[in-house]
Amino acid sequence: MDVFSILALIFGASILLLAVIGGTILLAIRIIKGGSSAQDRQQRADEARTIQEIYQGLSRMEDRVEALETILLDQEKKGSANESV
Repeated sequence: MDVFSILALIFGASILLLAVIGGTILLAIRIIKGGSSAQDRQQRADEARTIQEIYQGLSRMEDRVEALETILLDQEKKGSANESV
């Protein structure tokens, strides 16, 4: 796995994070605007649940990216050690 692959993963995670932030802002605007019918409350609950699922997915992706970075750095260290011997 090369540096560009890792950068692509980080870029993808950043885009998803921006989507979560945007969704949160939209949800906040809807809450502030009002509307307290049962259907609105159910829709807000569904949106909140979706945002939580996206956030959890982003957290897992961040963990995977960190693991990939560690693997890449370990491989680079091993490559440097083998070249110097």
